[in-house]
Amino acid sequence: MKKARYSADFNNLDSIRDFVGEAAEQAGFSPKEVYAVQLAVDEACSNIIEHAYDGIPDGELEVSCKVKTGEITVMIHDHGKEFDMSSVRRPNLSHELSEREIGGLGVYLMHNLMDEVHFESSSKHGNILTMVKRKMGET
Repeated sequence: MKKARYSADFNNLDSIRDFVGEAAEQAGFSPKEVYAVQLAVDEACSNIIEHAYDGIPDGELEVSCKVKTGEITVMIHDHGKEFDMSSVRRPNLSHELSEREIGGLGVYLMHNLMDEVHFESSSKHGNILTMVKRKMGET
């Protein structure tokens, strides 16, 4: 398993995307699948930086990638504010962009880009987001 730590700063998103992109390539993913993993992780990390660490200085993200042929598991661990992912409403995609409520699109994208999304949040252990992507046709 590969692990990396990053300060919770939007300037680190490129490095995080590169880190998970390399792992996805090692798993044998196509460029389109690598991009899907990178986009899901980018959305997750952006939400963590913006919301979990809002007003909390010196926040940190730990990103871990577990690679098997045809599968990648990405875990993102932070110690920001607790969060209940089930409270996020599904965005209404039928409305015009200017008429949509803000929020929920990142979580929606994560669920649509990845095969599995699990989230745990506690004051003791922090927030742990686990996302799994499998190659098309893999079980």
